[in-house]
Amino acid sequence: MGSLDLPHVSSFKGGSEIFLRNVFENILKTYLRKNPTAKTIWELVQSVDNEKICYDHFTFRTLKVDGYGIDSLSSFFMDYGYKIGGGLDFPKKKLRVLWFSPPDAQAPNDGHGLANGPLPRLVIAEVLVDELSLESQGIIRKYLKPLGGKQAVLSSTLGSLIWEKPTWADFTQLAKESEFAAWTLIHGYTMNHLAFAVHRFKHRFNDIKYVKEYLEEKGFKLNSDGGILKVSQDGLLIQISSISERLAVEFADGVTEIIPASYIEFTQRLALPQFKDMPSDEIKEYHRREAFELDSANHVMESTRFAAQF
Repeated sequence: MGSLDLPHVSSFKGGSEIFLRNVFENILKTYLRKNPTAKTIWELVQSVDNEKICYDHFTFRTLKVDGYGIDSLSSFFMDYGYKIGGGLDFPKKKLRVLWFSPPDAQAPNDGHGLANGPLPRLVIAEVLVDELSLESQGIIRKYLKPLGGKQAVLSSTLGSLIWEKPTWADFTQLAKESEFAAWTLIHGYTMNHLAFAVHRFKHRFNDIKYVKEYLEEKGFKLNSDGGILKVSQDGLLIQISSISERLAVEFADGVTEIIPASYIEFTQRLALPQFKDMPSDEIKEYHRREAFELDSANHVMESTRFAAQF
Protein backbone atom coordinates (compact mmCIF):
# COMPACT_ATOMS: atom_id res chain seq x y z
CA MET A 1 0.00 0.00 0.00
CA GLY A 2 2.97 2.23 -0.39
CA SER A 3 5.46 4.04 1.75
CA LEU A 4 4.29 6.63 4.22
CA ASP A 5 7.31 8.85 3.61
CA LEU A 6 5.83 12.34 3.64
CA PRO A 7 8.14 15.17 2.56
CA HIS A 8 5.98 17.82 4.23
CA VAL A 9 4.27 16.95 7.49
CA SER A 10 1.79 19.32 9.06
CA SER A 11 1.58 19.64 12.82
CA PHE A 12 -1.49 17.97 14.31
CA LYS A 13 -3.00 18.45 17.71
CA GLY A 14 -1.62 15.62 19.82
CA GLY A 15 1.09 14.28 17.50
CA SER A 16 2.37 13.72 14.01
CA GLU A 17 0.43 13.27 10.80
CA ILE A 18 2.63 10.32 9.86
CA PHE A 19 1.53 8.44 12.99
CA LEU A 20 -2.17 9.08 12.26
CA ARG A 21 -1.76 7.93 8.67
CA ASN A 22 0.03 4.80 9.88
CA VAL A 23 -2.91 4.01 12.16
CA PHE A 24 -5.31 4.33 9.23
CA GLU A 25 -3.01 2.22 7.06
CA ASN A 26 -3.05 -0.62 9.57
CA ILE A 27 -6.83 -0.38 10.05
CA LEU A 28 -7.14 -0.70 6.28
CA LYS A 29 -4.72 -3.64 6.06
CA THR A 30 -6.68 -5.51 8.74
CA TYR A 31 -9.98 -4.82 6.99
CA LEU A 32 -8.64 -6.06 3.63
CA ARG A 33 -7.04 -9.13 5.22
CA LYS A 34 -10.30 -10.15 6.86
CA ASN A 35 -12.55 -9.44 3.84
CA PRO A 36 -11.33 -11.06 0.60
CA THR A 37 -14.18 -9.78 -1.59
CA ALA A 38 -13.65 -6.20 -0.42
CA LYS A 39 -9.95 -6.63 -1.14
CA THR A 40 -10.73 -7.88 -4.65
CA ILE A 41 -12.90 -4.82 -5.35
CA TRP A 42 -10.25 -2.55 -3.84
CA GLU A 43 -7.62 -4.04 -6.15
CA LEU A 44 -9.91 -3.84 -9.18
CA VAL A 45 -10.47 -0.13 -8.62
CA GLN A 46 -6.72 0.45 -8.71
CA SER A 47 -6.30 -1.65 -11.83
CA VAL A 48 -8.73 0.34 -14.01
CA ASP A 49 -6.67 2.99 -15.83
CA ASN A 50 -4.12 2.82 -13.00
CA GLU A 51 -6.65 4.68 -10.84
CA LYS A 52 -5.48 6.49 -7.72
CA ILE A 53 -7.62 5.78 -4.68
CA CYS A 54 -9.05 8.39 -2.33
CA TYR A 55 -11.39 7.64 0.55
CA ASP A 56 -14.60 9.40 1.51
CA HIS A 57 -15.08 7.75 4.90
CA PHE A 58 -14.19 4.87 7.18
CA THR A 59 -17.03 3.41 9.27
CA PHE A 60 -17.02 1.57 12.59
CA ARG A 61 -19.61 0.04 14.91
CA THR A 62 -19.59 0.14 18.70
CA LEU A 63 -21.74 -0.77 21.70
CA LYS A 64 -22.72 2.06 24.04
CA VAL A 65 -22.05 0.41 27.38
CA ASP A 66 -19.31 0.84 30.01
CA GLY A 67 -16.98 2.96 27.86
CA TYR A 68 -17.29 0.97 24.60
CA GLY A 69 -19.38 3.46 22.60
CA ILE A 70 -18.50 6.13 20.07
CA ASP A 71 -16.14 7.93 22.45
CA SER A 72 -13.92 4.86 22.77
CA LEU A 73 -12.79 5.40 19.18
CA SER A 74 -13.48 9.06 18.52
CA SER A 75 -11.38 10.40 21.42
CA PHE A 76 -8.19 9.18 19.77
CA PHE A 77 -8.99 10.77 16.41
CA MET A 78 -10.22 14.00 17.96
CA ASP A 79 -6.82 14.32 19.62
CA TYR A 80 -5.46 14.51 16.07
CA GLY A 81 -7.85 17.22 14.95
CA TYR A 82 -10.98 15.37 13.88
CA LYS A 83 -14.17 17.28 14.68
CA ILE A 84 -17.80 16.23 14.98
CA GLY A 85 -19.54 17.06 11.73
CA GLY A 86 -23.03 15.87 12.57
CA GLY A 87 -25.15 13.00 13.76
CA LEU A 88 -27.95 10.65 12.74
CA ASP A 89 -30.43 8.78 14.92
CA PHE A 90 -32.11 5.49 14.04
CA PRO A 91 -34.73 4.84 16.74
CA LYS A 92 -36.00 1.59 15.20
CA LYS A 93 -32.49 0.18 15.13
CA LYS A 94 -31.76 1.65 18.59
CA LEU A 95 -28.74 3.24 17.03
CA ARG A 96 -26.90 6.56 17.09
CA VAL A 97 -24.28 7.68 14.56
CA LEU A 98 -21.77 10.52 14.62
CA TRP A 99 -19.59 11.49 11.71
CA PHE A 100 -16.31 13.38 12.03
CA SER A 101 -14.59 15.71 9.58
CA PRO A 102 -10.83 15.32 9.17
CA PRO A 103 -8.20 17.89 10.09
CA ASP A 104 -6.46 19.89 7.42
CA ALA A 105 -3.59 17.92 5.94
CA GLN A 106 -0.85 18.87 3.52
CA ALA A 107 -2.07 16.68 0.68
CA PRO A 108 -0.82 17.59 -2.80
CA ASN A 109 -3.39 18.03 -5.57
CA ASP A 110 -2.53 14.61 -6.96
CA GLY A 111 -2.22 13.00 -3.52
CA HIS A 112 -3.98 9.69 -3.10
CA GLY A 113 -4.41 6.76 -0.74
CA LEU A 114 -3.56 7.06 2.92
CA ALA A 115 0.06 7.96 2.29
CA ASN A 116 -0.44 11.49 1.00
CA GLY A 117 -4.09 11.80 0.01
CA PRO A 118 -6.95 13.56 1.78
CA LEU A 119 -7.78 12.00 5.13
CA PRO A 120 -11.13 10.18 5.29
CA ARG A 121 -14.15 11.27 7.26
CA LEU A 122 -14.98 8.95 10.14
CA VAL A 123 -18.43 7.50 10.76
CA ILE A 124 -18.91 5.80 14.12
CA ALA A 125 -22.14 4.14 15.17
CA GLU A 126 -23.17 2.90 18.59
CA VAL A 127 -25.92 0.53 19.66
CA LEU A 128 -27.92 2.09 22.50
CA VAL A 129 -27.58 -0.94 24.72
CA ASP A 130 -29.75 0.43 27.54
CA GLU A 131 -32.69 0.54 25.11
CA LEU A 132 -32.44 -3.18 24.34
CA SER A 133 -34.28 -5.87 26.28
CA LEU A 134 -32.82 -6.97 29.59
CA GLU A 135 -31.91 -10.31 28.02
CA SER A 136 -29.91 -8.64 25.25
CA GLN A 137 -28.28 -6.25 27.69
CA GLY A 138 -27.25 -9.21 29.81
CA ILE A 139 -25.60 -10.95 26.87
CA ILE A 140 -23.60 -7.86 25.93
CA ARG A 141 -22.56 -7.05 29.48
CA LYS A 142 -21.43 -10.64 30.02
CA TYR A 143 -18.66 -10.11 27.47
CA LEU A 144 -17.85 -6.39 27.70
CA LYS A 145 -16.08 -5.71 30.96
CA PRO A 146 -16.00 -2.12 32.28
CA LEU A 147 -13.34 0.23 30.85
CA GLY A 148 -12.10 -2.24 28.24
CA GLY A 149 -12.95 0.20 25.46
CA LYS A 150 -9.75 2.12 26.16
CA GLN A 151 -8.00 -0.25 23.72
CA ALA A 152 -10.48 0.38 20.87
CA VAL A 153 -8.03 1.82 18.34
CA LEU A 154 -5.51 -0.94 19.00
CA SER A 155 -8.27 -3.50 18.54
CA SER A 156 -9.20 -1.94 15.20
CA THR A 157 -5.62 -1.98 13.90
CA LEU A 158 -5.09 -5.62 14.97
CA GLY A 159 -8.54 -6.93 14.11
CA SER A 160 -8.74 -8.67 17.48
CA LEU A 161 -11.62 -8.62 19.93
CA ILE A 162 -11.05 -6.88 23.26
CA TRP A 163 -13.58 -9.18 24.90
CA GLU A 164 -14.02 -12.95 24.83
CA LYS A 165 -15.52 -14.38 21.66
CA PRO A 166 -19.26 -15.02 22.17
CA THR A 167 -20.99 -18.38 21.93
CA TRP A 168 -23.19 -19.17 18.95
CA ALA A 169 -26.17 -19.39 21.30
CA ASP A 170 -25.59 -15.88 22.65
CA PHE A 171 -24.89 -14.50 19.18
CA THR A 172 -28.10 -15.85 17.66
CA GLN A 173 -30.21 -14.80 20.64
CA LEU A 174 -28.84 -11.23 20.41
CA ALA A 175 -29.33 -11.17 16.63
CA LYS A 176 -33.05 -11.83 17.06
CA GLU A 177 -33.39 -8.37 18.57
CA SER A 178 -30.47 -6.47 17.06
CA GLU A 179 -28.43 -7.76 14.15
CA PHE A 180 -26.34 -4.63 14.49
CA ALA A 181 -25.42 -5.50 18.10
CA ALA A 182 -24.71 -9.14 17.21
CA TRP A 183 -22.45 -8.07 14.32
CA THR A 184 -20.50 -5.79 16.66
CA LEU A 185 -20.22 -8.43 19.39
CA ILE A 186 -18.47 -10.87 17.04
CA HIS A 187 -16.46 -8.42 14.88
CA GLY A 188 -15.70 -5.73 17.45
CA TYR A 189 -13.82 -2.65 16.27
CA THR A 190 -12.75 -4.08 12.90
CA MET A 191 -13.72 -1.51 10.27
CA ASN A 192 -17.29 -2.14 9.13
CA HIS A 193 -16.71 -0.63 5.70
CA LEU A 194 -14.74 1.93 3.76
CA ALA A 195 -16.16 4.25 1.13
CA PHE A 196 -14.24 5.38 -1.94
CA ALA A 197 -14.55 9.05 -2.92
CA VAL A 198 -15.85 8.57 -6.47
CA HIS A 199 -15.69 12.30 -7.18
CA ARG A 200 -11.93 12.21 -6.62
CA PHE A 201 -11.25 9.51 -9.20
CA LYS A 202 -9.59 10.72 -12.39
CA HIS A 203 -10.78 8.18 -14.94
CA ARG A 204 -13.87 6.10 -15.74
CA PHE A 205 -14.61 5.43 -12.09
CA ASN A 206 -15.46 9.08 -11.45
CA ASP A 207 -19.04 8.31 -12.53
CA ILE A 208 -20.86 6.22 -9.93
CA LYS A 209 -23.24 4.83 -12.57
CA TYR A 210 -20.25 3.42 -14.41
CA VAL A 211 -18.98 1.94 -11.12
CA LYS A 212 -22.36 0.23 -10.61
CA GLU A 213 -22.36 -1.26 -14.10
CA TYR A 214 -18.74 -2.34 -13.83
CA LEU A 215 -19.26 -4.15 -10.52
CA GLU A 216 -22.42 -5.84 -11.76
CA GLU A 217 -20.63 -7.03 -14.91
CA LYS A 218 -17.90 -8.48 -12.71
CA GLY A 219 -20.54 -10.43 -10.76
CA PHE A 220 -20.41 -8.58 -7.43
CA LYS A 221 -23.65 -8.48 -5.45
CA LEU A 222 -24.77 -4.95 -4.63
CA ASN A 223 -27.10 -3.83 -1.87
CA SER A 224 -30.51 -3.16 -3.47
CA ASP A 225 -32.28 -2.01 -0.30
CA GLY A 226 -33.87 1.32 -1.26
CA GLY A 227 -32.47 0.86 -4.77
CA ILE A 228 -28.90 0.08 -5.78
CA LEU A 229 -28.17 3.80 -6.29
CA LYS A 230 -28.98 5.53 -3.01
CA VAL A 231 -29.60 9.18 -3.85
CA SER A 232 -30.12 11.97 -1.32
CA GLN A 233 -33.21 14.16 -1.54
CA ASP A 234 -31.18 17.02 -3.01
CA GLY A 235 -29.61 14.65 -5.55
CA LEU A 236 -26.08 15.66 -4.58
CA LEU A 237 -25.04 12.58 -2.57
CA ILE A 238 -25.07 9.21 -4.35
CA GLN A 239 -23.96 5.94 -2.78
CA ILE A 240 -23.75 2.27 -3.67
CA SER A 241 -22.50 -0.58 -1.51
CA SER A 242 -21.72 -4.24 -1.87
CA ILE A 243 -23.42 -6.99 0.09
CA SER A 244 -21.19 -7.87 3.02
CA GLU A 245 -18.72 -10.69 2.90
CA ARG A 246 -20.01 -14.01 4.30
CA LEU A 247 -17.28 -15.74 6.27
CA ALA A 248 -16.99 -18.85 8.39
CA VAL A 249 -16.50 -17.94 12.05
CA GLU A 250 -15.85 -20.33 14.93
CA PHE A 251 -17.70 -19.32 18.09
CA ALA A 252 -16.65 -19.90 21.69
CA ASP A 253 -18.78 -23.04 22.01
CA GLY A 254 -17.05 -24.68 19.04
CA VAL A 255 -19.82 -23.98 16.51
CA THR A 256 -18.68 -22.72 13.09
CA GLU A 257 -21.19 -20.75 11.02
CA ILE A 258 -21.23 -18.48 7.98
CA ILE A 259 -22.07 -14.91 9.03
CA PRO A 260 -21.86 -11.40 7.52
CA ALA A 261 -18.55 -9.58 7.85
CA SER A 262 -17.68 -6.22 6.21
CA TYR A 263 -18.53 -4.60 2.89
CA ILE A 264 -17.34 -1.78 0.64
CA GLU A 265 -19.03 1.43 -0.53
CA PHE A 266 -18.66 4.05 -3.27
CA THR A 267 -19.73 7.63 -2.51
CA GLN A 268 -20.09 10.49 -4.98
CA ARG A 269 -20.49 14.05 -3.70
CA LEU A 270 -21.59 16.52 -6.35
CA ALA A 271 -20.84 20.23 -6.34
CA LEU A 272 -23.28 22.46 -4.48
CA PRO A 273 -25.60 24.52 -6.75
CA GLN A 274 -23.63 27.73 -6.30
CA PHE A 275 -20.45 25.98 -7.51
CA LYS A 276 -21.83 23.71 -10.24
CA ASP A 277 -20.45 25.90 -13.06
CA MET A 278 -16.90 25.94 -11.71
CA PRO A 279 -14.27 24.13 -13.80
CA SER A 280 -14.03 20.57 -12.52
CA ASP A 281 -10.31 20.86 -11.80
CA GLU A 282 -10.97 23.80 -9.47
CA ILE A 283 -13.67 22.15 -7.35
CA LYS A 284 -12.46 21.30 -3.86
CA GLU A 285 -14.07 19.14 -1.20
CA TYR A 286 -15.67 22.16 0.49
CA HIS A 287 -17.45 23.00 -2.77
CA ARG A 288 -19.25 19.67 -2.63
CA ARG A 289 -22.24 18.25 -0.76
CA GLU A 290 -21.23 17.47 2.83
CA ALA A 291 -22.70 15.25 5.54
CA PHE A 292 -24.91 12.17 5.12
CA GLU A 293 -28.57 11.38 4.39
CA LEU A 294 -30.66 9.54 6.99
CA ASP A 295 -32.64 7.35 4.58
CA SER A 296 -29.62 6.49 2.44
CA ALA A 297 -27.55 5.60 5.50
CA ASN A 298 -30.35 3.38 6.77
CA HIS A 299 -30.39 1.50 3.47
CA VAL A 300 -26.58 1.21 3.28
CA MET A 301 -26.54 -0.42 6.72
CA GLU A 302 -28.60 -3.27 5.32
CA SER A 303 -25.45 -4.47 3.54
CA THR A 304 -24.81 -6.61 6.62
CA ARG A 305 -28.34 -8.02 6.84
CA PHE A 306 -28.31 -11.46 8.42
CA ALA A 307 -29.81 -14.65 7.04
CA ALA A 308 -33.43 -15.39 7.93
CA GLN A 309 -32.59 -18.22 10.34
CA PHE A 310 -31.02 -15.76 12.81
